[in-house]
Amino acid sequence: MLICRPEQSPLKILDEKLTADPGRVVLRPFHLAWQSNVSEPPRAAQLVSDILGLDDDQAELELGLIWKDFSERHWQIGEIFDERYREISEDLDLDDQAVSPVKRRLIGAYFCHEYSYAAAALMNPSIVPHPDQSGLGGEQLRFIMSMRAVGEGHISSVAFREGIIGPGAGFQLWPQSGPAMAAVADDRHQMGPDEAVSVHRHAGSAISNSVLFPVTEAQRNGLEDLRLVRFVEDDGEIEYLGTYTAYSGRAIRSELLRTRDFSSFCLEPLRGHAARHKGMALFPRRIDGRYRMVARQDGKNITILTSDSLDEWNDEGQILIRPEFPWEFVQMGNCGSPIECDEGWILLTHGVGAMRKYSLGAALLDREDPSRVIARTRCPILSAAESDREGYVPNVVYTCGATRVGGQLFIPYGISDSAIGFATTTIEAMLSAMD
Repeated sequence: MLICRPEQSPLKILDEKLTADPGRVVLRPFHLAWQSNVSEPPRAAQLVSDILGLDDDQAELELGLIWKDFSERHWQIGEIFDERYREISEDLDLDDQAVSPVKRRLIGAYFCHEYSYAAAALMNPSIVPHPDQSGLGGEQLRFIMSMRAVGEGHISSVAFREGIIGPGAGFQLWPQSGPAMAAVADDRHQMGPDEAVSVHRHAGSAISNSVLFPVTEAQRNGLEDLRLVRFVEDDGEIEYLGTYTAYSGRAIRSELLRTRDFSSFCLEPLRGHAARHKGMALFPRRIDGRYRMVARQDGKNITILTSDSLDEWNDEGQILIRPEFPWEFVQMGNCGSPIECDEGWILLTHGVGAMRKYSLGAALLDREDPSRVIARTRCPILSAAESDREGYVPNVVYTCGATRVGGQLFIPYGISDSAIGFATTTIEAMLSAMD
Protein backbone atom coordinates (compact mmCIF):
# COMPACT_ATOMS: atom_id res chain seq x y z
CA MET A 1 0.00 0.00 0.00
CA LEU A 2 1.30 3.45 -0.98
CA ILE A 3 1.25 5.85 1.97
CA CYS A 4 2.59 9.35 1.35
CA ARG A 5 3.69 11.46 4.30
CA PRO A 6 4.81 15.12 4.09
CA GLU A 7 7.89 14.38 6.18
CA GLN A 8 9.13 12.10 3.41
CA SER A 9 9.52 15.03 1.03
CA PRO A 10 13.08 15.91 -0.04
CA LEU A 11 12.24 19.63 -0.04
CA LYS A 12 13.14 22.20 2.59
CA ILE A 13 10.53 24.97 2.71
CA LEU A 14 11.97 28.44 3.30
CA ASP A 15 10.31 31.13 5.42
CA GLU A 16 10.24 33.83 2.74
CA LYS A 17 6.95 34.54 0.93
CA LEU A 18 5.87 37.09 -1.65
CA THR A 19 2.26 38.24 -1.58
CA ALA A 20 -0.03 40.56 -3.49
CA ASP A 21 0.89 44.21 -3.10
CA PRO A 22 -1.63 46.90 -4.12
CA GLY A 23 1.07 49.53 -3.54
CA ARG A 24 2.99 48.47 -6.65
CA VAL A 25 1.47 50.60 -9.40
CA VAL A 26 2.42 51.55 -12.95
CA LEU A 27 1.21 54.27 -15.29
CA ARG A 28 -0.70 52.78 -18.20
CA PRO A 29 -2.63 54.19 -21.17
CA PHE A 30 -6.27 54.95 -20.40
CA HIS A 31 -8.56 54.17 -23.32
CA LEU A 32 -11.97 55.73 -23.86
CA ALA A 33 -13.23 52.83 -25.92
CA TRP A 34 -16.72 52.36 -24.48
CA GLN A 35 -19.40 53.76 -26.83
CA SER A 36 -16.69 55.38 -28.95
CA ASN A 37 -18.38 54.13 -32.11
CA VAL A 38 -21.78 55.66 -31.35
CA SER A 39 -20.92 59.08 -29.92
CA GLU A 40 -20.24 61.95 -32.28
CA PRO A 41 -17.58 63.18 -32.08
CA PRO A 42 -15.78 60.27 -30.36
CA ARG A 43 -15.33 60.59 -26.59
CA ALA A 44 -11.55 60.89 -26.92
CA ALA A 45 -11.96 63.88 -29.25
CA GLN A 46 -14.53 65.41 -26.90
CA LEU A 47 -12.12 65.08 -23.98
CA VAL A 48 -9.27 66.70 -25.90
CA SER A 49 -11.59 69.51 -26.95
CA ASP A 50 -12.54 70.15 -23.32
CA ILE A 51 -8.87 70.31 -22.28
CA LEU A 52 -7.96 72.65 -25.14
CA GLY A 53 -10.87 74.87 -24.08
CA LEU A 54 -9.21 75.63 -20.73
CA ASP A 55 -7.46 78.96 -20.45
CA ASP A 56 -3.70 78.78 -19.89
CA ASP A 57 -3.86 79.59 -16.17
CA GLN A 58 -6.46 76.88 -15.51
CA ALA A 59 -4.49 74.33 -17.54
CA GLU A 60 -1.34 75.11 -15.57
CA LEU A 61 -3.24 74.85 -12.28
CA GLU A 62 -4.71 71.45 -13.24
CA LEU A 63 -1.32 70.10 -14.31
CA GLY A 64 0.17 71.33 -11.04
CA LEU A 65 -2.44 69.42 -9.04
CA ILE A 66 -1.70 66.24 -11.01
CA TRP A 67 2.03 66.76 -10.47
CA LYS A 68 1.51 67.16 -6.72
CA ASP A 69 -0.58 63.98 -6.54
CA PHE A 70 1.48 61.65 -8.72
CA SER A 71 5.01 62.86 -9.51
CA GLU A 72 6.58 61.20 -6.47
CA ARG A 73 4.80 57.92 -7.23
CA HIS A 74 6.21 57.52 -10.74
CA TRP A 75 9.58 57.88 -12.37
CA GLN A 76 9.82 60.05 -15.54
CA ILE A 77 6.15 60.95 -15.25
CA GLY A 78 6.53 63.99 -17.48
CA GLU A 79 8.10 61.97 -20.29
CA ILE A 80 5.31 59.40 -19.99
CA PHE A 81 2.67 62.12 -20.32
CA ASP A 82 4.52 63.57 -23.32
CA GLU A 83 4.68 60.19 -25.05
CA ARG A 84 1.01 59.54 -24.39
CA TYR A 85 0.15 62.94 -25.87
CA ARG A 86 2.09 62.05 -29.03
CA GLU A 87 0.01 58.88 -29.40
CA ILE A 88 -3.27 60.76 -28.92
CA SER A 89 -2.13 63.50 -31.30
CA GLU A 90 -1.36 60.92 -33.96
CA ASP A 91 -4.67 59.12 -33.46
CA LEU A 92 -6.76 62.32 -33.57
CA ASP A 93 -4.59 64.19 -36.09
CA LEU A 94 -4.06 67.18 -33.78
CA ASP A 95 -2.19 70.32 -34.78
CA ASP A 96 0.78 70.15 -32.40
CA GLN A 97 1.79 73.73 -33.14
CA ALA A 98 -1.52 74.92 -31.74
CA VAL A 99 -1.16 73.03 -28.44
CA SER A 100 0.99 74.52 -25.67
CA PRO A 101 3.51 72.30 -23.82
CA VAL A 102 1.39 72.50 -20.66
CA LYS A 103 -1.76 71.33 -22.45
CA ARG A 104 0.16 68.58 -24.23
CA ARG A 105 1.23 67.19 -20.88
CA LEU A 106 -2.25 67.66 -19.49
CA ILE A 107 -3.79 65.74 -22.39
CA GLY A 108 -1.25 62.98 -21.79
CA ALA A 109 -2.22 62.85 -18.12
CA TYR A 110 -5.93 62.53 -18.92
CA PHE A 111 -5.17 59.53 -21.13
CA CYS A 112 -3.14 57.69 -18.46
CA HIS A 113 -4.14 55.92 -15.28
CA GLU A 114 -2.54 54.08 -12.40
CA TYR A 115 -2.82 50.31 -12.50
CA SER A 116 -2.05 48.14 -9.47
CA TYR A 117 -0.65 45.21 -11.40
CA ALA A 118 -0.23 42.82 -8.44
CA ALA A 119 -3.17 43.87 -6.26
CA ALA A 120 -4.92 40.50 -6.57
CA ALA A 121 -2.07 37.99 -6.70
CA LEU A 122 1.53 37.07 -7.35
CA MET A 123 1.95 33.45 -8.43
CA ASN A 124 3.43 30.78 -10.70
CA PRO A 125 7.08 31.86 -10.83
CA SER A 126 9.94 30.62 -12.99
CA ILE A 127 13.63 31.32 -12.52
CA VAL A 128 16.81 31.48 -14.62
CA PRO A 129 20.43 32.48 -14.06
CA HIS A 130 20.95 36.23 -14.49
CA PRO A 131 22.90 37.30 -17.60
CA ASP A 132 25.35 39.05 -15.25
CA GLN A 133 27.20 36.67 -12.92
CA SER A 134 30.15 38.98 -12.23
CA GLY A 135 31.56 39.48 -8.74
CA LEU A 136 30.03 36.38 -7.13
CA GLY A 137 31.55 33.62 -5.03
CA GLY A 138 31.79 30.09 -6.37
CA GLU A 139 28.70 28.92 -4.45
CA GLN A 140 26.50 31.84 -5.48
CA LEU A 141 24.15 32.41 -8.41
CA ARG A 142 22.51 35.68 -9.40
CA PHE A 143 19.00 35.02 -10.75
CA ILE A 144 16.01 36.56 -12.46
CA MET A 145 12.60 35.30 -11.41
CA SER A 146 9.48 35.90 -13.44
CA MET A 147 6.09 36.05 -11.74
CA ARG A 148 2.52 36.08 -12.92
CA ALA A 149 1.04 39.26 -11.46
CA VAL A 150 -2.75 39.71 -11.39
CA GLY A 151 -4.50 43.04 -11.04
CA GLU A 152 -7.84 44.73 -11.73
CA GLY A 153 -10.07 42.76 -14.09
CA HIS A 154 -8.00 39.62 -13.41
CA ILE A 155 -5.53 40.75 -16.07
CA SER A 156 -2.25 38.83 -15.88
CA SER A 157 1.10 40.46 -16.60
CA VAL A 158 4.73 39.39 -16.18
CA ALA A 159 6.72 40.93 -13.33
CA PHE A 160 10.32 40.23 -12.37
CA ARG A 161 12.52 40.02 -9.29
CA GLU A 162 16.29 39.70 -9.07
CA GLY A 163 18.34 38.13 -6.32
CA ILE A 164 21.18 35.85 -5.27
CA ILE A 165 21.07 32.19 -4.24
CA GLY A 166 23.74 30.69 -2.00
CA PRO A 167 25.87 29.76 -0.39
CA GLY A 168 23.98 26.63 0.56
CA ALA A 169 20.20 26.90 0.72
CA GLY A 170 20.14 30.63 1.49
CA PHE A 171 18.87 33.29 -0.90
CA GLN A 172 18.24 37.00 -0.98
CA LEU A 173 15.81 39.00 -3.10
CA TRP A 174 17.01 42.41 -4.24
CA PRO A 175 14.75 45.22 -3.01
CA GLN A 176 12.40 46.95 -5.38
CA SER A 177 13.96 50.35 -4.82
CA GLY A 178 11.98 52.44 -7.27
CA PRO A 179 8.56 52.79 -8.85
CA ALA A 180 7.42 50.14 -11.31
CA MET A 181 7.51 50.90 -15.03
CA ALA A 182 5.50 49.22 -17.78
CA ALA A 183 7.49 48.06 -20.79
CA VAL A 184 6.43 49.78 -24.00
CA ALA A 185 6.00 48.52 -27.55
CA ASP A 186 8.61 49.60 -30.08
CA ASP A 187 5.89 50.23 -32.69
CA ARG A 188 2.30 50.16 -31.50
CA HIS A 189 0.98 50.11 -35.08
CA GLN A 190 2.64 46.80 -35.97
CA MET A 191 0.56 44.50 -33.82
CA GLY A 192 -1.12 42.17 -36.29
CA PRO A 193 -2.88 39.10 -34.85
CA ASP A 194 -0.09 36.75 -35.93
CA GLU A 195 2.88 39.11 -35.87
CA ALA A 196 5.77 39.24 -33.41
CA VAL A 197 5.81 42.34 -31.22
CA SER A 198 8.92 43.98 -29.75
CA VAL A 199 8.78 45.74 -26.36
CA HIS A 200 11.45 47.31 -24.21
CA ARG A 201 11.80 48.39 -20.62
CA HIS A 202 12.65 51.99 -19.84
CA ALA A 203 16.34 52.82 -19.73
CA GLY A 204 17.38 53.23 -16.12
CA SER A 205 14.50 51.15 -14.79
CA ALA A 206 15.72 47.98 -13.05
CA ILE A 207 14.48 44.59 -14.17
CA SER A 208 12.84 44.15 -10.75
CA ASN A 209 10.78 47.29 -11.41
CA SER A 210 9.66 46.33 -14.93
CA VAL A 211 6.34 44.79 -15.96
CA LEU A 212 5.30 43.25 -19.28
CA PHE A 213 1.64 43.83 -20.08
CA PRO A 214 -0.55 42.44 -22.87
CA VAL A 215 -0.06 44.44 -26.06
CA THR A 216 -2.02 42.50 -28.71
CA GLU A 217 -5.65 41.40 -29.03
CA ALA A 218 -4.63 37.76 -28.58
CA GLN A 219 -3.08 38.72 -25.21
CA ARG A 220 -5.82 41.13 -24.18
CA ASN A 221 -6.81 39.33 -20.97
CA GLY A 222 -3.39 38.20 -19.92
CA LEU A 223 0.11 36.82 -20.29
CA GLU A 224 -0.11 33.69 -18.16
CA ASP A 225 2.42 31.30 -16.61
CA LEU A 226 5.69 32.22 -18.29
CA ARG A 227 8.12 29.29 -18.27
CA LEU A 228 11.59 30.80 -18.64
CA VAL A 229 14.68 28.88 -19.69
CA ARG A 230 18.29 29.83 -20.39
CA PHE A 231 18.69 28.28 -23.84
CA VAL A 232 22.14 27.43 -25.19
CA GLU A 233 22.41 26.87 -28.94
CA ASP A 234 24.80 24.35 -30.47
CA ASP A 235 27.25 27.16 -31.27
CA GLY A 236 27.24 28.38 -27.65
CA GLU A 237 24.95 31.40 -28.22
CA ILE A 238 22.72 32.08 -25.21
CA GLU A 239 19.16 33.33 -25.39
CA TYR A 240 16.52 33.51 -22.69
CA LEU A 241 13.29 31.97 -23.92
CA GLY A 242 9.92 31.67 -22.27
CA THR A 243 6.73 29.96 -23.34
CA TYR A 244 3.49 31.43 -21.97
CA THR A 245 -0.25 31.37 -22.56
CA ALA A 246 -1.80 34.34 -24.32
CA TYR A 247 -5.46 34.74 -23.32
CA SER A 248 -7.76 36.99 -25.32
CA GLY A 249 -10.78 36.55 -23.06
CA ARG A 250 -12.22 34.04 -25.51
CA ALA A 251 -9.34 31.87 -26.70
CA ILE A 252 -5.86 30.77 -25.67
CA ARG A 253 -2.69 30.10 -27.59
CA SER A 254 0.95 29.50 -26.76
CA GLU A 255 3.45 32.27 -27.45
CA LEU A 256 7.19 32.68 -27.04
CA LEU A 257 9.15 35.41 -25.25
CA ARG A 258 12.71 35.94 -26.48
CA THR A 259 15.39 38.15 -24.93
CA ARG A 260 19.15 38.26 -24.55
CA ASP A 261 19.41 40.96 -21.90
CA PHE A 262 15.97 41.44 -20.27
CA SER A 263 15.98 44.98 -21.68
CA SER A 264 14.22 44.28 -24.97
CA PHE A 265 11.79 41.44 -25.56
CA CYS A 266 10.21 39.83 -28.60
CA LEU A 267 6.74 38.33 -28.06
CA GLU A 268 5.77 36.04 -30.92
CA PRO A 269 2.97 33.50 -31.49
CA LEU A 270 3.87 29.86 -31.81
CA ARG A 271 2.45 28.13 -34.86
CA GLY A 272 1.22 24.60 -35.37
CA HIS A 273 -1.21 22.13 -33.86
CA ALA A 274 0.57 21.89 -30.51
CA ALA A 275 0.51 25.66 -29.97
CA ARG A 276 -3.26 25.60 -29.51
CA HIS A 277 -2.70 24.16 -26.04
CA LYS A 278 -1.09 25.61 -22.92
CA GLY A 279 1.67 24.57 -20.54
CA MET A 280 4.53 24.12 -23.01
CA ALA A 281 8.12 24.11 -21.68
CA LEU A 282 11.35 24.02 -23.70
CA PHE A 283 14.38 21.88 -23.00
CA PRO A 284 17.40 24.19 -22.43
CA ARG A 285 19.27 22.95 -25.50
CA ARG A 286 18.74 21.00 -28.70
CA ILE A 287 18.94 17.22 -28.54
CA ASP A 288 20.20 15.50 -31.68
CA GLY A 289 19.92 18.83 -33.48
CA ARG A 290 16.20 19.31 -32.73
CA TYR A 291 14.18 21.37 -30.27
CA ARG A 292 12.21 19.53 -27.60
CA MET A 293 9.23 20.55 -25.48
CA VAL A 294 7.23 18.98 -22.71
CA ALA A 295 3.55 19.82 -22.88
CA ARG A 296 0.02 18.50 -22.32
CA GLN A 297 -1.87 17.90 -25.56
CA ASP A 298 -4.82 15.82 -24.36
CA GLY A 299 -5.73 17.54 -21.11
CA LYS A 300 -4.50 14.66 -18.97
CA ASN A 301 -1.02 13.32 -19.79
CA ILE A 302 2.44 14.86 -20.11
CA THR A 303 3.67 14.65 -23.69
CA ILE A 304 7.00 15.32 -25.36
CA LEU A 305 7.21 17.25 -28.64
CA THR A 306 9.95 17.60 -31.26
CA SER A 307 10.48 20.32 -33.86
CA ASP A 308 13.10 21.58 -36.30
CA SER A 309 11.81 25.13 -35.81
CA LEU A 310 11.60 27.09 -32.58
CA ASP A 311 8.37 28.83 -33.57
CA GLU A 312 6.43 26.00 -35.25
CA TRP A 313 5.18 22.91 -33.40
CA ASN A 314 3.10 20.56 -35.52
CA ASP A 315 4.17 17.36 -33.76
CA GLU A 316 1.20 15.49 -32.27
CA GLY A 317 3.52 14.48 -29.45
CA GLN A 318 4.34 11.27 -27.66
CA ILE A 319 2.89 10.53 -24.25
CA LEU A 320 5.73 10.78 -21.77
CA ILE A 321 4.06 10.32 -18.36
CA ARG A 322 0.53 9.18 -17.53
CA PRO A 323 -1.20 9.63 -14.17
CA GLU A 324 -0.39 6.58 -12.08
CA PHE A 325 -0.91 7.53 -8.46
CA PRO A 326 -4.08 8.86 -6.75
CA TRP A 327 -2.68 12.39 -6.27
CA GLU A 328 -2.40 12.77 -10.08
CA PHE A 329 -5.48 10.84 -11.30
CA VAL A 330 -7.32 13.92 -12.65
CA GLN A 331 -4.47 15.24 -14.80
CA MET A 332 -0.75 15.90 -14.98
CA GLY A 333 1.45 18.64 -16.41
CA ASN A 334 4.99 19.93 -16.38
CA CYS A 335 6.29 22.51 -13.93
CA GLY A 336 8.80 24.21 -16.18
CA SER A 337 11.76 23.27 -18.33
CA PRO A 338 13.70 20.08 -17.54
CA ILE A 339 16.94 20.56 -15.58
CA GLU A 340 20.02 18.73 -16.79
CA CYS A 341 22.25 16.77 -14.41
CA ASP A 342 24.75 13.93 -14.77
CA GLU A 343 22.02 11.34 -14.26
CA GLY A 344 19.62 12.77 -16.87
CA TRP A 345 16.89 15.43 -17.02
CA ILE A 346 14.98 16.27 -13.83
CA LEU A 347 11.44 17.22 -14.79
CA LEU A 348 9.23 18.80 -12.14
CA THR A 349 5.59 17.82 -12.59
CA HIS A 350 2.23 18.67 -11.10
CA GLY A 351 -0.61 16.30 -10.46
CA VAL A 352 -4.25 17.00 -9.68
CA GLY A 353 -6.10 14.66 -7.34
CA ALA A 354 -9.31 14.53 -5.33
CA MET A 355 -10.93 17.86 -4.43
CA ARG A 356 -8.87 19.41 -7.29
CA LYS A 357 -5.81 19.47 -5.04
CA TYR A 358 -2.55 20.23 -6.86
CA SER A 359 0.72 18.61 -5.78
CA LEU A 360 4.26 18.67 -7.16
CA GLY A 361 6.23 15.62 -8.20
CA ALA A 362 9.30 14.88 -10.28
CA ALA A 363 10.62 12.48 -12.89
CA LEU A 364 14.03 11.63 -14.31
CA LEU A 365 14.34 11.43 -18.10
CA ASP A 366 17.14 9.81 -20.06
CA ARG A 367 19.79 12.36 -20.97
CA GLU A 368 20.24 11.17 -24.57
CA ASP A 369 16.65 10.07 -25.18
CA PRO A 370 14.33 12.20 -23.00
CA SER A 371 11.29 10.32 -24.27
CA ARG A 372 12.39 7.52 -21.91
CA VAL A 373 11.40 7.89 -18.25
CA ILE A 374 14.00 6.40 -15.91
CA ALA A 375 12.27 7.08 -12.59
CA ARG A 376 9.56 9.18 -10.98
CA THR A 377 8.25 10.11 -7.54
CA ARG A 378 5.48 7.90 -6.25
CA CYS A 379 4.52 10.50 -3.62
CA PRO A 380 4.26 14.29 -3.91
CA ILE A 381 7.35 16.30 -3.07
CA LEU A 382 5.13 19.26 -2.18
CA SER A 383 1.40 19.57 -1.47
CA ALA A 384 -0.72 22.41 -0.20
CA ALA A 385 -0.86 22.26 3.59
CA GLU A 386 -1.79 24.56 6.46
CA SER A 387 -1.50 28.23 5.39
CA ASP A 388 -0.51 27.25 1.84
CA ARG A 389 -4.03 25.90 1.28
CA GLU A 390 -5.71 29.30 1.45
CA GLY A 391 -5.98 31.70 -1.46
CA TYR A 392 -7.84 32.71 -4.60
CA VAL A 393 -7.79 29.07 -5.79
CA PRO A 394 -7.35 26.94 -2.65
CA ASN A 395 -5.30 23.75 -2.37
CA VAL A 396 -2.88 24.56 -5.20
CA VAL A 397 0.91 24.54 -5.34
CA TYR A 398 2.43 25.17 -8.75
CA THR A 399 5.68 26.28 -10.31
CA CYS A 400 6.71 27.30 -13.80
CA GLY A 401 10.37 26.47 -13.35
CA ALA A 402 13.27 25.83 -10.97
CA THR A 403 17.02 26.30 -11.33
CA ARG A 404 20.15 24.40 -10.45
CA VAL A 405 22.91 25.87 -8.27
CA GLY A 406 25.74 23.37 -8.18
CA GLY A 407 24.32 20.30 -6.48
CA GLN A 408 21.24 22.17 -5.23
CA LEU A 409 17.81 22.81 -6.76
CA PHE A 410 16.05 26.08 -5.96
CA ILE A 411 12.28 25.95 -6.50
CA PRO A 412 10.03 29.01 -6.28
CA TYR A 413 6.36 28.00 -6.33
CA GLY A 414 2.89 29.50 -6.44
CA ILE A 415 0.58 29.14 -3.46
CA SER A 416 -3.15 28.83 -4.16
CA ASP A 417 -2.95 31.33 -7.05
CA SER A 418 -2.24 34.07 -4.52
CA ALA A 419 1.38 34.10 -3.32
CA ILE A 420 4.87 32.72 -3.92
CA GLY A 421 6.91 30.48 -1.66
CA PHE A 422 10.40 29.01 -1.96
CA ALA A 423 11.91 25.57 -1.44
CA THR A 424 15.32 23.95 -1.86
CA THR A 425 16.70 20.46 -2.08
CA THR A 426 19.77 18.67 -3.31
CA ILE A 427 19.88 16.81 -6.61
CA GLU A 428 20.92 13.72 -4.64
CA ALA A 429 17.87 13.95 -2.37
CA MET A 430 15.54 14.55 -5.32
CA LEU A 431 16.85 11.52 -7.17
CA SER A 432 16.61 9.42 -4.01
CA ALA A 433 12.89 10.26 -3.81
CA MET A 434 12.29 8.59 -7.20
CA ASP A 435 12.06 4.95 -8.17
